[in-house]
Amino acid sequence: MKIIEELKNNKLIDNPTEIQKICLHKLQSNPLPNPKSELWRLSNKSKFSNFLDHSLNKENPKLDIPYPKNPQSTIRLIIGENCQIKLTEENYSIQQLSENELNKYIKEQISFFDQNENWSDLLNLSLNCTKNILGLKINGSKIPPIEIFSHASSNSLNTKTLVIFLEKDCDIELLQVNLGKENSSLSQSTFLCLEENSSINHGVVSYGEIRSNLLNSLNVMQHKNSEYNLGSLHFKFNYARFEIRIRQSAGNAKTNIKGMQITKKDEQISTYTKMDFNGPNGFLNQINKSLADDKSHAIFEGSIIVPKIAQKTDASQLSRNLLLSNLAQIDTKPQLEIIADDVKCKHGATISQLNEEELFYMRTRGITLPEASKLQLSSYFQEIISFIPVSKDRWDLLDKLLNEN
Repeated sequence: MKIIEELKNNKLIDNPTEIQKICLHKLQSNPLPNPKSELWRLSNKSKFSNFLDHSLNKENPKLDIPYPKNPQSTIRLIIGENCQIKLTEENYSIQQLSENELNKYIKEQISFFDQNENWSDLLNLSLNCTKNILGLKINGSKIPPIEIFSHASSNSLNTKTLVIFLEKDCDIELLQVNLGKENSSLSQSTFLCLEENSSINHGVVSYGEIRSNLLNSLNVMQHKNSEYNLGSLHFKFNYARFEIRIRQSAGNAKTNIKGMQITKKDEQISTYTKMDFNGPNGFLNQINKSLADDKSHAIFEGSIIVPKIAQKTDASQLSRNLLLSNLAQIDTKPQLEIIADDVKCKHGATISQLNEEELFYMRTRGITLPEASKLQLSSYFQEIISFIPVSKDRWDLLDKLLNEN
């Protein structure tokens, strides 16, 4: 584990920032996550070692965008590319956070970090220099769609950090795309803060190439009357881990999550979610789907925490899983921790295979088995893909998934 050894020996970072020093100090006392922890117990140790066995890339190679830009005025940004953002229009403004604003916010977040639960963020921030951190403050209405790209380069570990503040009454559509190159590792941490009456339709699409790895964490704070909608898709990574932590700071907020991970060959992709309610009248509707083929392994673990202060919470969590091979594995664990007594909460999990009766019916109508299987998979994928804010004419995610080798 080259990165860990260099962290231990203080040989990785020249002239570390204050934030890097804080995170390095925490990591030196806890260089690896606890494998006995429920959060890391199922993580493939060999694949996780592969993630850490690259040298840190301090450069930023040019990125070829994988799909065309929206003919409308889409705002497209690449983390790591030099850009001075100050867009002020009649109905909205987007400004880049100053270094002082970023440092203040990130240090505040670090003070609440648990060294095991937030290990991925600690690693990210300990390795990340200022040029790979993008901070935005967004205000107003009628804001064009925003696209933000993070990418890795071959034979190296790349780190990217995104911080976004949504001011009051703000409404945005944000698509994040994480791209892995062959034999690479990408660490991506995102922090979102939604002020009162703000809303965001957030898409996260992550896909890699042969022997690419990803640690992707998402930290969301919702204030009163905010609405957060997340559609996510992770596929084509040798090892990928998506951590979602959402906190409704005072209740009276809405959260909708629809996510999917797709594994093939011997890949392992996992999703871990933690939903904290900290006030009354909170709402959550979550669906997570896993599809596993060949000898791959998909994991979903989700927790909903409802303390006594969070009366009248309405929360639902469903895990739906599809096994396409007898050698594939799917582990799923939705769970509720409820102290409040006036709530409406439910969870459930299913694991199934392609419906043989439907396949037989389609084949009697002259549809070949591969075509019939694609039709079933299309229906399975569509619920998640339709929740991701990207238009089909620009990037046909369904077609991409159905035609993956």
